[in-house]
Amino acid sequence: MGVGWTEVIVDLSFEHLDLVVSASRLVCPATGLDGPGVVGVRDGLIEFIEMGAGGIEHLTAHESLVVEDGILLPGLIDLHAHPAVSGSKFGIDADRDLLPKGSTTVLSQGDAGSRNLDRYIEETIRGSRTRVKLAVNFCAEGDSNPEGRFLSLDEANIDECVAAVDRGGDDVWGISLNIALIRGADIDPLELMRRGIEAAERSGKPVMFGATKTADIPLCEQLALLRSGDVMTYCFYSGDGSIVQDGRVLDCVWEARERGVLFDVGDGAAAFGFNIAEIAVAEGFFPDTISTDYYLHHYSNKLSHDVPHIVSKLIEVGMTAEQCWPRVTFLPAQVLGLSDTIGRLEAGAVADLCVVELRDEAEPMVDSRGEFRMGRRWRPVAVVKGGVCVLR
Repeated sequence: MGVGWTEVIVDLSFEHLDLVVSASRLVCPATGLDGPGVVGVRDGLIEFIEMGAGGIEHLTAHESLVVEDGILLPGLIDLHAHPAVSGSKFGIDADRDLLPKGSTTVLSQGDAGSRNLDRYIEETIRGSRTRVKLAVNFCAEGDSNPEGRFLSLDEANIDECVAAVDRGGDDVWGISLNIALIRGADIDPLELMRRGIEAAERSGKPVMFGATKTADIPLCEQLALLRSGDVMTYCFYSGDGSIVQDGRVLDCVWEARERGVLFDVGDGAAAFGFNIAEIAVAEGFFPDTISTDYYLHHYSNKLSHDVPHIVSKLIEVGMTAEQCWPRVTFLPAQVLGLSDTIGRLEAGAVADLCVVELRDEAEPMVDSRGEFRMGRRWRPVAVVKGGVCVLR
């Protein structure tokens, strides 16, 4: 492995650094940096970036990291995952399952609704080293009910949702509006959409939208209700209601993108098809953000599943690594409204860093339909969160 750590005894002077990282290749899509470079870290922030192959011998720090073979990136940002200490049937431990895999910032896709928001903030957001933001589930019970969401329209309460978003303050990014699995009988998915979007309008927030998984309601009708800044996740879902029909990306999908609707991967257990992704990428329809939809299923079954893994799958269908890195760093930071402080390697930014390496041998990768592809996989080999090493 081309990553080496060193403990250094130093003079604790004003010039002292907590950490210095020297990389044979440093990539920052936000600033356009790409080449050998050195990052100095102090008090949880990036103190400086020095490009070039000058080395670190002239610098003093508590710790130093030399990256010989991998790529030094900003900490990865997973825009769709399920961090939850309790109260969510999908919940996993962010610090155990996401942070060591490179995701220094994650957005919870609806693990708490209006009726369990306060506990979620206290337990998961306050209790995690990982930076966790929440898309409040429009279903008032969140994902706490094993039977599923929206057993009745009582759980689709606009006023409750708006009050919860307001109560959550900066911990809340927006509203999770997933109409894929509705458990209540005779509930119109489009009515749920209209209510959820009204709550988002009143809150001044975007929605993270999960479409129906059938063709009963055309995808175009659902997309027509979304607004600029809203995010459709599961964008490469391969079943009925896919963005690709009759061998091409639907016109209404392109039109939604023109209106400012964003498209996120959300590669969970049933939401990614190589066939759909390959057609879309060939047409130039790239996802705006690349996320995992990592949840309890992956942890319980010991499945390899992280942001670099999803990047590897997208490279297999035609994207390049250089096209993927912005979509796991700077672009999701923009979506979260945090691009001034995370998703970038720049003096003054938070010192969230991730080192990834490309494995030598081709390995099998599988989609939700059981199709396998062979390809080289990226893997995280070092992670720094707020200037502190969490994987080395």
